[in-house]
Amino acid sequence: MHYLIRPFSALLLILAVAAAQAQTADWPTKPIKVMVGFAAGTPPDVFARIYGEFAAKKLGVPVVIDNKPGSAGNLASDAVAKSQADGYTVLYNVSTALTINPHIYSKLPFDPSKDLVPVATTMRQGLVLISNPPFPAKSLPEVVDQARKNPGALSHASYGAGSPSHLIMEWLKDETKTTMLHVPYRSTPMSELIGGQVDMLLEPIASAYPMIASGRVKALAYSGSQRHPAMPNVPTFAESVSGLAMMSWHGIWAPAATPPAVVDRLHAALLAASRDPEVQRRIKELNSEPLGVTRAEMSEMVRRDSDIYGRIVKAKNIRVD
Repeated sequence: MHYLIRPFSALLLILAVAAAQAQTADWPTKPIKVMVGFAAGTPPDVFARIYGEFAAKKLGVPVVIDNKPGSAGNLASDAVAKSQADGYTVLYNVSTALTINPHIYSKLPFDPSKDLVPVATTMRQGLVLISNPPFPAKSLPEVVDQARKNPGALSHASYGAGSPSHLIMEWLKDETKTTMLHVPYRSTPMSELIGGQVDMLLEPIASAYPMIASGRVKALAYSGSQRHPAMPNVPTFAESVSGLAMMSWHGIWAPAATPPAVVDRLHAALLAASRDPEVQRRIKELNSEPLGVTRAEMSEMVRRDSDIYGRIVKAKNIRVD
């Protein structure tokens, strides 16, 4: 009897594998859902729609944006991590959902390193350290000098404990051995900055640049590894503090068990979007850079950023729950 069961079981396995391969070869045959970790109208939503439009034309099926905001992107990440791994549900999120959140949340309902796989990067932007015009310091070295002479006297706002605007400034304070007051906000601190209630704010360039161009705020330093073309006279952090460079970037991830052939096909479509002149134009109009790298390079970006942020979070004992 056993001799009959084994060949039959093997046959079932062969048929199952063949069926899975057939589904992979046909992919996609129905709409693809892109779950975005933030609300409609936010930058992640805007960029997800730009890439979704291109991918829909490239793949020949509708790409549907599904916003699932909450818990700094964790709700969407968790939902995708637990969704069916067939290539029809993927995650669009900010990189910090995978590089900061695992460090500042004591317990996540999913494991980013095991439950999600990188598919493609989309865009990146640096952050600008800005102040109100009357603020006496005109550069990062002057900020550091003032902070050393008057420990705790200078203040910097952020978008909350554990946000990039917070952690990068903590990194700066560590590297320069300075003390400054951190003032977290639940929403934008821009009006308080302009009004002089806080001295500085590390703001994404997409939202900072219009304020800088209008003269309402002053740019002191840029967090990218190179000066931004729109602000050639604004030095980088790294020009004053060696190695201090960090970019904010977005990417797309899929459930870990998604067939590699499907992931590769989706990666190719999204990489083509990053190289498309019209997509590039739309991203650059938002003072950001299109970013198309290999999946291996994307994994390395997650590792590098996670190592840096994790060290800062541990040193400062930062928790949000």
